[in-house]
Formats: sequence, C-alpha cells, structure tokens
Amino acid sequence: MLILQQIPVLTDNYIYIIHDEDSKQTIVIDPAEPQAVMDCLKSNQWTLDFIFNTHHHHDHVGANLTLKQQTHCQIIGAEADKQRIPAIDKTVNDGDTLPLGKYTIQVISTAGHTSGHIIFYFEEQQWLFCGDTLFSQGCGRLFEGTAEQMLHSLNKIKQLPTNTKIYCAHEYTQTNAEFALSLEPNNLLLQQTLATIKIKRNNQQATVPTVLAHELNTNPFLRANNPNIKKAINKQGASELEVFTDIRQRKDHW
Repeated sequence: MLILQQIPVLTDNYIYIIHDEDSKQTIVIDPAEPQAVMDCLKSNQWTLDFIFNTHHHHDHVGANLTLKQQTHCQIIGAEADKQRIPAIDKTVNDGDTLPLGKYTIQVISTAGHTSGHIIFYFEEQQWLFCGDTLFSQGCGRLFEGTAEQMLHSLNKIKQLPTNTKIYCAHEYTQTNAEFALSLEPNNLLLQQTLATIKIKRNNQQATVPTVLAHELNTNPFLRANNPNIKKAINKQGASELEVFTDIRQRKDHW
C-alpha cells in the first residue's frame, strides 16, 4: 500500500512524498525546499530513497542538494535535463518505467513549459504527478517549448483514465478558474466550480488534487476542440492548435 502526503511550501508550491509500506521505499517529487521534507520523513520515520524531478526550475529542484547530502537518496530526472537538474543520478525518457516496490510508475514526456519536462503516472493508483504541465483549470506557461508541443503533451494526458487524480505542483486553481469563466461567463459548471474553489481557499483548503474527468469538462486548455470554447473566442473555424495558442496568449496577458 502506498501512502501519499501533500505538503504546501513557499507561496503556492506542493511537494509530494510517497511511501510504500511493503518495500519501505520513499519518493519525494519536486522538492522545492528541504526542511518540510525532512520534517515529514522524521515524523513518519521514513528514509528517503528517491527524488523525482519533473523539470529543472528552482522551485522544483531547490532541495535536491540538501536532501541528497542528508539522506544519500538517488535523484531521477529527464535525460534532456541532465545538465540542469542538480546532482542528478539517473536519467529517464518518454515511455520508461520506474519501480516503487511492486508498483510501476510510467514516465511521460511533456515538453512545453520546459523543453525537458516529464510527468509521473502511477498506474495502479491512477495518480498523475504533472509538475507544471497541467494545473487544475489551467496549464503551464510556455517558457521553453511551443504551443504545439504543449498541446501534444496535454493530449497525452487526456488519454489517461478519466478518474485519474491530477497532482499538480502549484495552487493556482482560483485564478485559473476565474480566467476560464472570463472566456465562458455563462458556463454553469464553471460557475459552480469557481464557487467551490472559493469556499475551499477561504478555509485554507487545497484544491489539488483535481480529477481528469472534471478537467476535461472545465479546463479551457483541454477543450481547444470544443465548439463552445471556439465560439466563446470567436474562432469557430480554427484548428485545435490555433484555439489553444489563442487561449494561452490570452492567459499570459490576463
């Protein structure tokens, strides 16, 4: 059985720690800062075995060096990012798998936010740790990749089981939902979604994880082929890529 702990750090980051009760192995995903991780390990009497990095940005790898020094863990990241992830030990590529005890973790390449971004899908649990590729109600900015790459990456995620839990790396949900509703102000499901999000945030509750099925029905970046979205931005005859590019540019300047 896997135990998952979600730890809020910095302004809006989430660190994820996964512990396998059978093998006693422990993974941390995108450790932004070390102390919260060490505190969690100590309180649970766990030993850190692996760091999984989705990409090279500092708020995802900031604790790599300290944690490796203190725990002698192994750091795993994308082959494409081997020069940019601190203290990386092992590299992986799209389609590779990683073991955690008896469980299998799929590595999926999702260029767009960065050129070497990867995400981790826990098949049996249907958990997706997607870094800054997909957010609840949004997606990552295109710092290094193209709109075409990001759309391709998001379409990979859309192929996963619809009850997949989406564990993204930031608490951006309210702002993202407000933007989504600005595109479709008459969308009742979006109105209800934003109302629920506001209640959670007013009570200091996380809006993450979300569920893929809900994102497929509300997240504009996953709905670039949807006639309602095309109509909302007056691009009825446009391609999926044209619509996605337009929405991403609108969000950048919103």
